[in-house]
Amino acid sequence: MRLTRYFLPVMKETPADAQIASHRYMLRAGMIRQQAAGIYSWLPLGLKVLRRIEQIVHEEQQRAGHLPVLMPTIQPADLWQESGRYNAYGPEMLRVRDRHDRDMLYGPTNEEMITDMFRGYISSYKSLPLTLYHIQWKFRDEIRPRFGVMRGREFLMKDGYNFDLTKEDALHAYNRHLVSYLRTYERMGLKAIPMRADGGPIGGDYTHEFLILAETGESDVFYDSAVLDLHLGDRQVDYDDHVACKAVMDEFTGPYARTDETHDDDLFLEIPEERRSRGRGIEVGQIFYFGTKYSEPMGAVVVNDAGERVPVHMGSHGIGVSRLLGAIIEASHDEKGIIWPEGVTPFHCGIVNLKQGDAAADKACEDLYAALLVKGLEPLYDDREERAGGKFATMDLIGLPWRITVGPRGLKNGVVELTSRRTGESEELTPDVAVARLEQIYAPH
Repeated sequence: MRLTRYFLPVMKETPADAQIASHRYMLRAGMIRQQAAGIYSWLPLGLKVLRRIEQIVHEEQQRAGHLPVLMPTIQPADLWQESGRYNAYGPEMLRVRDRHDRDMLYGPTNEEMITDMFRGYISSYKSLPLTLYHIQWKFRDEIRPRFGVMRGREFLMKDGYNFDLTKEDALHAYNRHLVSYLRTYERMGLKAIPMRADGGPIGGDYTHEFLILAETGESDVFYDSAVLDLHLGDRQVDYDDHVACKAVMDEFTGPYARTDETHDDDLFLEIPEERRSRGRGIEVGQIFYFGTKYSEPMGAVVVNDAGERVPVHMGSHGIGVSRLLGAIIEASHDEKGIIWPEGVTPFHCGIVNLKQGDAAADKACEDLYAALLVKGLEPLYDDREERAGGKFATMDLIGLPWRITVGPRGLKNGVVELTSRRTGESEELTPDVAVARLEQIYAPH
């Protein structure tokens, strides 16, 4: 993409109402525009990152054997009345009536609708196990929406639901989800810690939140610092292997890690003092097992191998897709702007032409641009008639991981400059070598 043909309304000044880094930089980098309190339009750069995050979530869900569906944003109230949650959910639920005077709601979550879908089609244990998920916009009428997409009223969320014959099978689904979430976050360059949490309005006896440590986090968290050394890396885990998934679950939830709602000071004090840590965290996902809480009152039953009609065991599993974008910025930025991890960057690199209109510099940039496209990479070419300082400031603000700088002086020696946004380190390379280096960096592992 050429910057002269792109819609990137960057701002030099920080908006007065933006209190945290992600909100400031998303507004300044022209990623979002506020339409109402807690409600945003996604501009091209922001939407590009959002779609990259969404794609990673899709890939890891399907790798784990989960099947995508798409449910509506508007739900009939009678399903929620059937489960008993319609009046219990609280004022966060946006309730509406249609033109036929039927009670409807803008879905904050989908347990009732997915249970209704299941009971309409599945009647035998032979159809189990089954996990369905979707990525859809949700609405929760927060009393104080703030911090941009971190605490908005409208948000994009992945929610998945497993249906299993027994508690044992459902707990395997729980463990499988934990493993898939760990891999999802690592692909985004994040360290997300699974922490024992409270079930809240979803309910359930088993639940873990995934939190990213950040000073701007909403939750107080207490943890054994040993958990920071745990990574899946390139480890391959067979999602159908109950023992392997349980082993990863035990490994990553073994060290003490809890939110303030479930914190146990006596257990915390048993940790060696040098590993006893406290901080703040941003929630980016949560998994639940809640047994027959929804299937029993809503009649989601199957016939088991003994011919008995039994309610299925269920769990739900959420990832805040739009919230993740803000969380990544909170975890990865500096005083100049965003620093995108390679896995979610909107463009793979930036090309900065130091002397637009110079024949040699223009040709070198065009050749680099074409060569990167051939390699399957997406460059952002700053071809504006703008001073070099302004071009560098824009690139630093929007946070592309790599920048290629092209100028007449370097070209006389046959080189361009490849710079890492994260470290600030630069290297002079021939254009061909610079392209090859980027191809290697972004090669699938």
